[in-house]
Amino acid sequence: MHTLDECTVPEKILLAAAQLEDMGQSPFSAEALIVAAWQKYPKSFGLKGFTDQHPDSNKVLTSIMGEKGLARKGWLAKEGQKLYSLTREGRQVVRRLQQGEAPPPAPTTPTAGALTRDQEKFLQGMFSGTAWHKFREGRKSELAFADACRFWGITENMTADALDTRLERVRIELTGIEVRLGPNGAVLSDGRSVSAEDVGSLLDTHEFLQGRFARHLNLLRSRGGKG
Repeated sequence: MHTLDECTVPEKILLAAAQLEDMGQSPFSAEALIVAAWQKYPKSFGLKGFTDQHPDSNKVLTSIMGEKGLARKGWLAKEGQKLYSLTREGRQVVRRLQQGEAPPPAPTTPTAGALTRDQEKFLQGMFSGTAWHKFREGRKSELAFADACRFWGITENMTADALDTRLERVRIELTGIEVRLGPNGAVLSDGRSVSAEDVGSLLDTHEFLQGRFARHLNLLRSRGGKG
């Protein structure tokens, strides 16, 4: 039996995020999550020497961001500048924790560095597009919605459900590839060396494009309907 007292720091933050959403705050700010986590678990998130008076924001922020953060794990989705919401996977983890079940094991990489043919093709398409190059080179102001559409592989006649499914698939595919590559990376069949950091930059591009073109995406959703 897995009790809530045995939760890790990231799991406690996730439970605090669920509490915010239960209160109608979605998306919620990083600041709101910092306070909620501290109020729920003062011993874990209180400032050293002032546990009951002030939260330690760094303890929460470092668990949200970074290579091993909740956003990169796919448990939190970045909705804007320091705005987040729980993902479907995040809610599933919360339900398991609340029901006393042990959290899912961390993904293993028995074949780290060995990508499937489909994964290679997926990466090659992303790296050859204009969106990633402009993002990586600091030319974000030059990014057009057409660049984003090619990056995601979406079209203007997609239904809302198909659009959301595609965007989620891009994130899941990239996250899976990043884990699979491990610390050593891999060499693709075309001779290109790829590291987990490279794939991380594709995930950063994905998140940036979703924020930059949120209005365009919502317009496509409203035009496409549920289908």
